[in-house]
This record gives sequence, structure tokens and C-alpha cells, in this order.
Amino acid sequence: MAYLLFSYRSFASLHNALILLGYFGTFLTGILYAYGFTAPPATAMLLILAGDQNILFAGLVAGFGALLSDLIIFLFIRHGFADEIERFAKEKFFQRIPKKVSIILQRYVLIAFACFLIASPLPTEIGVTLLASLKNISIKKFAVIAYLLHTMGIFVILLIGSNIS
Repeated sequence: MAYLLFSYRSFASLHNALILLGYFGTFLTGILYAYGFTAPPATAMLLILAGDQNILFAGLVAGFGALLSDLIIFLFIRHGFADEIERFAKEKFFQRIPKKVSIILQRYVLIAFACFLIASPLPTEIGVTLLASLKNISIKKFAVIAYLLHTMGIFVILLIGSNIS
């Protein structure tokens, strides 16, 4: 689908509509960027928008769209699956891990992996779920982390798009 959005001329009306929406279209694209199923088309849309918009402002706006999506996922996981996360942590497999690997190392590896998933156009839901499972991450901390990571990832995509346009 992303290939079709970006390559074929028959989708010129979609390109034009996206450009006509301006930065609101960039915000909507940011919302789509955060979900695994819509991340590839959103990436293609960001590549399209890079040639017609200020990259710095577009990155900041799309980052806010992605943050909105991430907050929805975060709150859903944090409040809707709190009991399941507690039960999951008590499973035998996860009880054996601390014996072999220090808890501090586990936490840093988990956070680094979650941050990589959030910054990339890979399924953000997994990274958000990993961070939501950590009790010491507040909504404010999460919002700052998610916004910075998404914005960095989106800037990379916009820079690539501006160079190929």
C-alpha cells in the first residue's frame, strides 16, 4: 500500500489532497505513523509531504500527531491491562530472568528496545506497551519520551523525502 501511495501517478489526487490539507494533513499523518498497520502508508505520506513543507515544522506537527496516538495506546494499556501485566510478571519464565540478569540491566534493555520501536516506523504499540508496563514511568515522562522519539524518527523520514523529491 505504501509503495502504491508513493510511486504510481494514478494516486496524484491523493498526493494533491494531502498537500492541500497542509500541516493539518501532516498532523493526521503523524497520528497514522504511530500504529503498526498504518505506519507504512504514513511513512510514504511523510515522504510526499517533505517536498512541499518546512521540514522542521512538519516534523514537530507530525510528532504531536504521533504523540496523541501513543497517549491513547499508553492509557489503554496502563488502565485496561493493569491486572494482566501484574499476572504476566509473575509467570515462571519472568521470575527466572532476574536470577541470570540483573534487574537494572533488564530495565535498560527493555527501555532501549521500546525506544527503538517508538522512534522507528515499526509497530509502536509494542514499544508503548513495554513502557506502559513500567510503573515508574508517569504519563508526563512518557509523553516527553514518545514525542522526542517520534519527532526524531519523523525528521529522518522527512530528510530522506526532501532529498528524493
